[in-house]
Amino acid sequence: MVNDNCQVFRLTGLLDAFSEATFIKTLKAKIDKESKLPKNIILDLSNIDFLDSSGLGALVQLVKHVKQNKGTLQIVSNPRVTQTVKLVRLEQFLSLRSSLDDAIKNLNKS
Repeated sequence: MVNDNCQVFRLTGLLDAFSEATFIKTLKAKIDKESKLPKNIILDLSNIDFLDSSGLGALVQLVKHVKQNKGTLQIVSNPRVTQTVKLVRLEQFLSLRSSLDDAIKNLNKS
């Protein structure tokens, strides 16, 4: 989904060692594809079933990539994802949000 000031990517399934390379490659390509698209990204992980350390590494890479391109990234989380992220104290760096509405409201504050 794309609106005036952000792109929203919704993911399902697993974000782990088997999927992280494809995840990073695909999202970086979509983010970089059109210079006319908004650089503010909301990544909706509310339907992700599992996130491991490889998935966390991919999220960190994506945040850095978006910031290098002068954008922002927020992650809509679920309890499983939040618990994993909090274990490594990355909840602020990854800009976790509880809902898509919360992420959009936070984006509009900037």
